[in-house]
Amino acid sequence: MASSQAPEATPAPGEGGGVALSSTRGRWILACAVLASGMAMLDGTVVNVALPTLGKDLDASIGALQWVVNAYMLTLSALLLLGGALGDRIGRRRTLVIGVVWFAAASALCGLAQDAGTLIAARTLQGIGGALLTPGSLALVRSSYRPDDQARAVGAWSGLGGVAGAIGPFLGGWLIDGPGWRWIFLINVPLAALVLFAVRHVPESRDETAAQRPFDVAGACLAALFLAGISFALIGASGDTSTASVVLPGVLGLVAGAVFVVVEHRRQDPMLPLELFRSRLFTAANVMTLCLYAAIGGILFLLPVQLQTTLGYDALQAGTATLPITVLMLLLSASAGDLARRLGPRLPLVAGPLVAAAGALLMLRVRPGAAYVTDVLPAVVVLGLGMSLFVAPLTATVLASVDAGRAGLASGVNNTAARIAQLLVVAGLPLAVGLSGTAYADPSALNTAFGKAAVGCAALFALAAVAAAAFIRPSPASWHHERGNEPQCTTCLGVDAPPLEPGAGARESRSSGEP
Repeated sequence: MASSQAPEATPAPGEGGGVALSSTRGRWILACAVLASGMAMLDGTVVNVALPTLGKDLDASIGALQWVVNAYMLTLSALLLLGGALGDRIGRRRTLVIGVVWFAAASALCGLAQDAGTLIAARTLQGIGGALLTPGSLALVRSSYRPDDQARAVGAWSGLGGVAGAIGPFLGGWLIDGPGWRWIFLINVPLAALVLFAVRHVPESRDETAAQRPFDVAGACLAALFLAGISFALIGASGDTSTASVVLPGVLGLVAGAVFVVVEHRRQDPMLPLELFRSRLFTAANVMTLCLYAAIGGILFLLPVQLQTTLGYDALQAGTATLPITVLMLLLSASAGDLARRLGPRLPLVAGPLVAAAGALLMLRVRPGAAYVTDVLPAVVVLGLGMSLFVAPLTATVLASVDAGRAGLASGVNNTAARIAQLLVVAGLPLAVGLSGTAYADPSALNTAFGKAAVGCAALFALAAVAAAAFIRPSPASWHHERGNEPQCTTCLGVDAPPLEPGAGARESRSSGEP
């Protein structure tokens, strides 16, 4: 459904075809966008921390906990581009409102769940709301402000989103240890009310040509079937299930994936234009994205569980243990982007994953008796340094691999690839490291599995570095000569997915994603 042509958004009212950032209305728009994206970001930062508590309260197996994470990621990943297209068609403000209400209602269901099955079903619904909410937040920022204010508005949105990401572990850990895990979901209800109060000041905007482009519903459904089938097979294989219950979903997923490729190839206006992958640079960057974000997702999935089960941390301590990653991303990502613009992307895209691999190997020190300052903190800091080096250059490389008019589409595909990587690693990692049933509650079994996971994630980081050395050009001059524009990234604060925004001067065919 994403078009190769950049949409012409209906201008928002105000001076110069948009709202001034410094105006009262401009501040309300920014507050609305930050609160909306903050809801989804808060949810993403605290659920992993809550997994041990959820397992005890709901008597859930590791497979059920995997689905608590993946049910949300599944619908979000499959429908993210569809949500952006819906905003272009019916209005970005309207889509944001629908997404906020949907997300809040699903969050309430999550908070009221009395068993793992109900929680998983509610998380599936929550992912649908997230697919509407996530693209709408940034799209409002890009479409509402005057051209001269858009870069500053995106920067403010990104910076405040980074602050929300830093607050999340504190708030989530306090909620889990205090009022209880249900409040990590229920807190979205008052946040949604604030968004709906602020959205009154947000102008509507849409792409007037969107009605000419049909929705790729078939593509979205096939993508969901592919991801669901593979996830069912991987999660089922680590439990006490029959061969048929593993093989059948796996085969169904693979068939759906093959049909998806055929459908997208034949459609005139597909959700995923396959011609993008004719670019070797675009393909290499997305392969790197799969490796890097699978490694990140694997570590962030098991580390909070390891800290609580094996080292005896409470939820607040486990949530804040990874705070240095967010802080380093806030402080260093922009500088890493500047370095890539001066020296070319190869150096940071080789060095960053290698540093992150070293951080993953340092996770082997996070074992019974480990001290935070001498064992946990060095691993987290080195991992954060590596991520800070590669996140912004990776996004800039993706943007540089396509024409400027398709920058938004390319970044949307890259963001979806990152989420798919995290979904699949959460589904497959316990199987790979021999963690099944309720073994996650056994400190000895979990410690052994965590060590294997750390080595596996380090290997994924190293594989990404090898891909960068083999396929990424060393000099930025080749970018400019080939594309005629310097790739930029103005939102480089993402931890769970790559940032999406190209530079302020680039026109987009999609504007979706989290900071």
